[in-house]
Amino acid sequence: MVQRARVPAVAAFAIATGVGWALGGPGAGVSAGIGIAIVYLNFAANGLSLAWASTVSVTAVQVVAFVGFIVRLAVIVAVMFALNTLAWFSPVAFGLAVVPATMLLLAYEARLAIRGLGAQLQIPADPAADRAGAALAAREAQ
Repeated sequence: MVQRARVPAVAAFAIATGVGWALGGPGAGVSAGIGIAIVYLNFAANGLSLAWASTVSVTAVQVVAFVGFIVRLAVIVAVMFALNTLAWFSPVAFGLAVVPATMLLLAYEARLAIRGLGAQLQIPADPAADRAGAALAAREAQ
């Protein structure tokens, strides 16, 4: 999923940087480009962390999905506040790039979910549940 989003992310980066540069100068262009890059990197971090969590347990997937969402939003806000200390940074251009990019990314994820991409995921059974099931089967066999 992250691999498929790479080409649109590069295109969005180029468009946002160009539009920002044309409308607000080089600072706005770079700020918009950074916004797009942050959105894509957050998406990639989400995909990689969910892939890792799927090798652990269903509970880990749920925790990573929920906590990861909050952490990723905090990272976007923290980056914006950190960059806002620089003279050339434009928080308006950054925000005008981040918000639509995030909305488009959510639409992309929804489209993949509707098409059944999630059905291809294989989440292993919880190890504790496996042990309990084996113990129950052994007791029933006696």
